[in-house]
Amino acid sequence: MKVLLALLILMLIGLQYRLWFGEGSVQEVWRLNEESKQSRAELIRLRGRNQALEAEVADLKSGLDAIEERARSELGMIDSEEKFYQFVRERQVDQTVRTLELPGAEQLDGRKLIDRSGAAPVNPVQ
Repeated sequence: MKVLLALLILMLIGLQYRLWFGEGSVQEVWRLNEESKQSRAELIRLRGRNQALEAEVADLKSGLDAIEERARSELGMIDSEEKFYQFVRERQVDQTVRTLELPGAEQLDGRKLIDRSGAAPVNPVQ
Protein backbone atom coordinates (compact mmCIF):
# COMPACT_ATOMS: atom_id res chain seq x y z
CA MET A 1 0.00 0.00 0.00
CA LYS A 2 2.86 2.38 0.80
CA VAL A 3 4.39 1.73 -2.61
CA LEU A 4 1.09 2.45 -4.34
CA LEU A 5 0.70 5.68 -2.33
CA ALA A 6 4.27 6.74 -3.17
CA LEU A 7 3.65 5.96 -6.85
CA LEU A 8 0.46 8.04 -6.86
CA ILE A 9 2.23 10.96 -5.16
CA LEU A 10 5.06 10.81 -7.74
CA MET A 11 2.51 10.78 -10.57
CA LEU A 12 0.69 13.75 -9.04
CA ILE A 13 3.97 15.70 -8.70
CA GLY A 14 4.91 14.88 -12.31
CA LEU A 15 1.52 15.99 -13.62
CA GLN A 16 1.59 19.17 -11.55
CA TYR A 17 5.07 19.99 -12.82
CA ARG A 18 3.89 19.52 -16.40
CA LEU A 19 0.78 21.61 -15.74
CA TRP A 20 2.73 24.59 -14.39
CA PHE A 21 6.12 24.42 -16.13
CA GLY A 22 6.08 21.95 -19.04
CA GLU A 23 4.95 22.13 -22.64
CA GLY A 24 1.37 23.46 -22.87
CA SER A 25 1.58 24.79 -19.31
CA VAL A 26 -0.63 27.46 -17.81
CA GLN A 27 2.12 30.05 -18.29
CA GLU A 28 2.48 29.23 -21.98
CA VAL A 29 -1.28 29.36 -22.54
CA TRP A 30 -1.45 32.76 -20.82
CA ARG A 31 1.45 34.09 -22.93
CA LEU A 32 -0.18 32.84 -26.14
CA ASN A 33 -3.48 34.50 -25.18
CA GLU A 34 -1.67 37.82 -24.65
CA GLU A 35 0.06 37.52 -28.02
CA SER A 36 -3.29 36.74 -29.62
CA LYS A 37 -4.87 39.86 -28.11
CA GLN A 38 -2.01 42.02 -29.37
CA SER A 39 -2.24 40.49 -32.83
CA ARG A 40 -5.99 41.13 -32.97
CA ALA A 41 -5.52 44.77 -31.96
CA GLU A 42 -2.84 45.21 -34.63
CA LEU A 43 -5.08 43.53 -37.20
CA ILE A 44 -7.97 45.88 -36.39
CA ARG A 45 -5.68 48.90 -36.70
CA LEU A 46 -4.30 47.72 -40.04
CA ARG A 47 -7.77 46.95 -41.41
CA GLY A 48 -8.89 50.49 -40.59
CA ARG A 49 -5.79 51.88 -42.31
CA ASN A 50 -6.42 49.70 -45.37
CA GLN A 51 -10.03 50.87 -45.58
CA ALA A 52 -8.91 54.50 -45.47
CA LEU A 53 -6.35 53.87 -48.21
CA GLU A 54 -8.92 52.04 -50.34
CA ALA A 55 -11.31 54.98 -49.99
CA GLU A 56 -8.55 57.41 -50.99
CA VAL A 57 -7.66 55.31 -54.04
CA ALA A 58 -11.32 55.18 -55.06
CA ASP A 59 -11.55 58.98 -54.70
CA LEU A 60 -8.44 59.48 -56.80
CA LYS A 61 -9.74 57.13 -59.51
CA SER A 62 -13.26 58.54 -59.61
CA GLY A 63 -12.73 62.26 -60.06
CA LEU A 64 -10.48 65.26 -60.19
CA ASP A 65 -11.71 66.78 -56.92
CA ALA A 66 -9.51 64.51 -54.79
CA ILE A 67 -6.52 65.13 -57.04
CA GLU A 68 -7.07 68.89 -56.84
CA GLU A 69 -7.42 68.75 -53.06
CA ARG A 70 -4.20 66.77 -52.76
CA ALA A 71 -2.34 69.15 -55.07
CA ARG A 72 -3.50 72.11 -52.98
CA SER A 73 -2.62 70.64 -49.61
CA GLU A 74 0.62 68.83 -50.41
CA LEU A 75 2.05 70.83 -53.30
CA GLY A 76 0.65 74.29 -52.55
CA MET A 77 -0.93 74.67 -55.99
CA ILE A 78 -3.58 77.31 -56.74
CA ASP A 79 -6.11 77.67 -59.55
CA SER A 80 -5.39 80.06 -62.40
CA GLU A 81 -8.29 82.35 -61.42
CA GLU A 82 -7.36 82.49 -57.74
CA LYS A 83 -5.16 84.97 -55.93
CA PHE A 84 -2.70 83.79 -53.33
CA TYR A 85 -2.08 85.92 -50.25
CA GLN A 86 0.62 85.06 -47.77
CA PHE A 87 0.80 86.88 -44.46
CA VAL A 88 4.21 87.03 -42.84
CA ARG A 89 4.81 88.31 -39.33
CA GLU A 90 7.54 90.90 -39.04
CA ARG A 91 10.41 90.40 -36.67
CA GLN A 92 10.87 92.64 -33.64
CA VAL A 93 14.46 93.39 -34.72
CA ASP A 94 15.82 96.78 -35.80
CA GLN A 95 14.02 97.56 -39.07
CA THR A 96 16.62 99.93 -40.58
CA VAL A 97 17.40 99.09 -44.16
CA ARG A 98 20.58 100.18 -45.86
CA THR A 99 21.82 99.58 -49.36
CA LEU A 100 25.31 98.34 -49.91
CA GLU A 101 27.44 100.44 -52.22
CA LEU A 102 29.68 97.66 -53.43
CA PRO A 103 31.01 97.40 -56.94
CA GLY A 104 28.97 94.81 -58.77
CA ALA A 105 26.25 94.87 -56.09
CA GLU A 106 23.69 96.03 -58.59
CA GLN A 107 22.05 93.14 -60.35
CA LEU A 108 21.20 92.93 -64.02
CA ASP A 109 17.63 94.15 -63.51
CA GLY A 110 18.69 97.27 -61.56
CA ARG A 111 17.95 95.99 -58.03
CA LYS A 112 20.44 96.61 -55.25
CA LEU A 113 21.46 94.30 -52.43
CA ILE A 114 19.96 95.30 -49.08
CA ASP A 115 21.67 94.81 -45.73
CA ARG A 116 19.18 93.93 -42.97
CA SER A 117 21.78 92.68 -40.50
CA GLY A 118 22.00 95.93 -38.51
CA ALA A 119 25.79 96.00 -38.87
CA ALA A 120 27.63 99.15 -39.86
CA PRO A 121 27.81 99.74 -43.62
CA VAL A 122 30.88 98.44 -45.37
CA ASN A 123 32.93 100.92 -47.40
CA PRO A 124 34.21 99.46 -50.68
CA VAL A 125 37.93 99.12 -51.19
CA GLN A 126 39.05 101.06 -54.26
